[in-house]
Amino acid sequence: MSSNEESYEQGPQGFLPFRAHTHPYAYPQGPGFAPVPLPDRGAPPLGPLPDQGAPPLGPLPDRGAPPLGPLPDRGAPPLGQLSDRGVPLLGPLSDWGPSVPPLPVPGLDRDPFVETADSLTAEFLLHGKRPVPGSGWRRVVYRATGGLLRLGESAADIHRRDLVNRVKTPVAGGHHRVAVLSLKGGVGKTTTVAGLGATLATFRGDRVIAVDANPDRGTLSDKVRLETAATIRDLLNERGEVRRYADVRAFTSQSPSRLEVLASDRDPGVTVAFSAQDYGAAAQVLENFYSICLTDCGTGLLHSAMAAVLRLSDQIVLVSSPSVDGARSASATLDWLDLHECGDLVRNAVVVLSAIRPRSKSTVDLDRLEQHFAARCRAVVRIPYDSHLDEGAEVELELLSARTAHAYLELAAIVGDGFAWPRRLISRSG
Repeated sequence: MSSNEESYEQGPQGFLPFRAHTHPYAYPQGPGFAPVPLPDRGAPPLGPLPDQGAPPLGPLPDRGAPPLGPLPDRGAPPLGQLSDRGVPLLGPLSDWGPSVPPLPVPGLDRDPFVETADSLTAEFLLHGKRPVPGSGWRRVVYRATGGLLRLGESAADIHRRDLVNRVKTPVAGGHHRVAVLSLKGGVGKTTTVAGLGATLATFRGDRVIAVDANPDRGTLSDKVRLETAATIRDLLNERGEVRRYADVRAFTSQSPSRLEVLASDRDPGVTVAFSAQDYGAAAQVLENFYSICLTDCGTGLLHSAMAAVLRLSDQIVLVSSPSVDGARSASATLDWLDLHECGDLVRNAVVVLSAIRPRSKSTVDLDRLEQHFAARCRAVVRIPYDSHLDEGAEVELELLSARTAHAYLELAAIVGDGFAWPRRLISRSG
């Protein structure tokens, strides 16, 4: 019997209603006990409520509201028409003439489950494919499992890929000239040209050439295996016959990295006559066949060809040794350039601290030295000492230590950022 069901049992006063689970003191049980009525708390007895003015069930009294049923016709406007309060009202569309079809929404009028050619993405077909690890223990695991387990790339591999992408920056102006210079000799300027040029040529698909514009006997040709005895003077003498890339290729030597080198004259008496007009004429010929031209400048700033080199350059790389006199000479070079209307080259310059020995006894504070040049130029790159470069022979990237090769890659990436710049307007004048 549920708690809401009633039953009756006989007592001294007849049959009384009994509710299950009621309070025992309200309805005591046993013979001779009369039920004790509950105290009157103002609650109405069970039954219909007294008349308190509430209408009986049925139609509501006339208070201005219609009885339940269909709404009267109040002339509601068709769908789209605004009421007197600016709210659109519902209604049929027939009174508004022919219906206008909805505008098509791109991508929503097509079943998303329909297979198209766009569904065949590489991620969909090559599920779980990850790049092959380039180095480290991930590479060891990849080789040990026969390529079945790929753990992706490490942070170092991702950083290296980013550097390579920056090296591959397309040349915005079609041709870009980089001058590598220093005021002090023996700081690794020519070695920097060879290492930077080899790195650019290795990772890029276009042509890169390095030109020896040293007024003295230049040593750039010693950094590659010579394929010809021709020099820049021979190119100038026969520039009228150069029509194709094969014609200019007869005057250059190419390294295994695909870097081409245009050597200077070996006779010091001849190279002194190399003037600004000569460099400008050679640069104009090379511009038609190469995307990037690196110029190995001399140690001075006042020799005849230097004016044309600075006027035609799009950016410069300044090389310094990690010493007091080398740093002072490099900073003096920036001072001279600032005073001779080359302030834009100074602000966009890249300073190279060359041949830094890891366990040197030198007390030169390299961090302070780097901060000095970083405040004046765009970037500073440290090139570690490398025994292969110290030999002074041909530069081969495969023989460099991992740290040195990575440093040249960082240098090439920073220089590569400048390939996206427009050509210097000053190079169009003069």
